[in-house]
Amino acid sequence: MLGEVELRKIIGQLQEPFLHKTLEELNAIEEIKIKEEKAHVSFKIGISKPNSAEQLQLQQQIVTLAKQNGAESVGLRFHQLPEETISAFQDQSTNEDLLSPNSKTTFLAIASGKGGVGKSTVSVNLAVALARLGKRVGLIDADIYGFSVPDMMGITKRPVVRGEKIIPVDRFGVKVISMGFFVEDNAPVIWRGPMLGKMLNNFFHEVEWGNLDILLLDLPPGTGDVALDIHSMLPSCKEIIVSTPHPTAAFVAARAGAMALKTDHEIIGVIENMAYFESAITKEKEYVFGRGGGEKLAEELRVPLIGKIPLQQPDWNEDDFAPSVYAETHSTGRIYQTIAEQVVELLHV
Repeated sequence: MLGEVELRKIIGQLQEPFLHKTLEELNAIEEIKIKEEKAHVSFKIGISKPNSAEQLQLQQQIVTLAKQNGAESVGLRFHQLPEETISAFQDQSTNEDLLSPNSKTTFLAIASGKGGVGKSTVSVNLAVALARLGKRVGLIDADIYGFSVPDMMGITKRPVVRGEKIIPVDRFGVKVISMGFFVEDNAPVIWRGPMLGKMLNNFFHEVEWGNLDILLLDLPPGTGDVALDIHSMLPSCKEIIVSTPHPTAAFVAARAGAMALKTDHEIIGVIENMAYFESAITKEKEYVFGRGGGEKLAEELRVPLIGKIPLQQPDWNEDDFAPSVYAETHSTGRIYQTIAEQVVELLHV
């Protein structure tokens, strides 16, 4: 198991959920005790609002990181941060604008040429994988007509309003905002372009994101008005193009890539989804949707193929239901972790 100094550094990179600063910046890790013979570590952590749902999320992140670094059991005690610390950082956290020139957030759009290729599944799992690496991650479900992120992540609560800001929902360490939070009973969205553009603008300016390392955007498929609006709003955005192995799907996805390049977005890679089906019994791979599409698209766009995702279903946990999120220990979850590590390297975050 790692020593106190190393653990303090790793845990210190996690973000306090209300002040949007790292635990290290807030000097919030008051105590670490290690019992080597039992591989047990205990922490005393300061937080601005103890006994909250956000504390449970932070607790889960700490336990996961500690166990990844050798601990077999983890003890946690939370207490309230000093009032002077809360006051000092509260003002900073509410004045930051995500699109301001001083923003250090990296924007990463997940795009596709057509629907049905699993773009939203990739967006959700990549966001969760990045959060598992200790990154401060936000996710905008910008697929206004086909929003699905809340259901995929098993989100049952809605954002709340604090002052003049909307507080995004935190799930698996990812801050999430979606059109689905503002539509009743899965009603269809029949808005026209200008109204949709205003809603997207609100997602950037009216939501209290805090300090994010990466903000992912699950774009609508194709090259329509909403995708174009986002391209114009975010001049320095990076993109990943998602396709299936079928050559036709790759051909259509190339249009999304061409649009990104025309709007000066930098494509950092291609992900091939539904790449194959692996039999649980024989372990043989069947290429249900053909082969070669991802490689062909990556070659055409002159970017790396950063991952191939198999056709598979996540394991469902009735206690913490999230029908599209793969566990970190799942074989596909491990593939997403590898992709996330490449993305961190490509984005330099």
